[in-house]
Amino acid sequence: MGILEKISEIEKEISRTQKNKATEYHLGLLKAKLAKYRAQLLEPPKSAGSKGEGFDVMKSGDARVALIGFPSVGKSTFLSLMTSTASEAASYEFTTLTCIPGVIEHKGANIQLLDLPGIIEGAAQGKGRGRQVIAVARTADVVIMMLDATKGDVQRNLLEKELESVGIRLNKPKPNIYFKPKKGGGISFNSTVTLTQCSEKLVQLILHEYKIFNAEVLFREDASPDQFIDVVVGNRVHMPCLYVYNKIDQISLEEVDRLARQLHSVVISCEMKLNLDYLLDNLWDYLALICIYTKKRGVSSNSSHFGKPV
Repeated sequence: MGILEKISEIEKEISRTQKNKATEYHLGLLKAKLAKYRAQLLEPPKSAGSKGEGFDVMKSGDARVALIGFPSVGKSTFLSLMTSTASEAASYEFTTLTCIPGVIEHKGANIQLLDLPGIIEGAAQGKGRGRQVIAVARTADVVIMMLDATKGDVQRNLLEKELESVGIRLNKPKPNIYFKPKKGGGISFNSTVTLTQCSEKLVQLILHEYKIFNAEVLFREDASPDQFIDVVVGNRVHMPCLYVYNKIDQISLEEVDRLARQLHSVVISCEMKLNLDYLLDNLWDYLALICIYTKKRGVSSNSSHFGKPV
């Protein structure tokens, strides 16, 4: 049985297992195994013969933003509008087949924007060019998830599921759990809060699944088994994400209002160039960049003549 079949079997067993006190240990073990198999799936093939074609781009500028989404949602048009880079745009799917970088100049900062090929369902298992797209997305400071406003929340839910399965956590803080493997002494377990989702026994079972028998564990929040697995695995990426709904010129005002009120969401129209300035201001806030203006030597602090932003 291959890794994909094992992942499918575990997912089916999790979905048909009822959640209660009697099954929490069983579910915790299944989730630990699932995380292990998914990590193996993302590992590059060991055979040196065929390396495969990647499309990573050297990081440049003050920040990096990854533009991801399903095919034909307007990513290439957005890149062409926001930067001086011309990315091929057409009405058919998979117009972009490689990673195309561009630079946004905003408030004195150079922001690298990467137009990645369209993701399809099953990208986490390697379908399409999913692995390469996800590998580049993991190196970004912010993810812009470009969505088709005419499709509602369907695309958003599918993309979140794909990215979640490969260890990319969008708009989620890192779990406040201290974890340190040791050479001996067994497993030391403590918590500073009342735990309702994890117990000492479940923590031990998860650690044993990863062949860890000596470690210090301290819960500083009421974390779930999934969050604890994230801490144990250690390769999860927590990053801010802006959900950008394009093509709002094709939907009703009521639907535009509903989408715009969702958390971390911005509505735009690349075709009519609507709301692009507001999106850029939001992107600046999510990047958390700060402009520092240096004072020229010999110029008083109350003078209006300052140097260039750093």
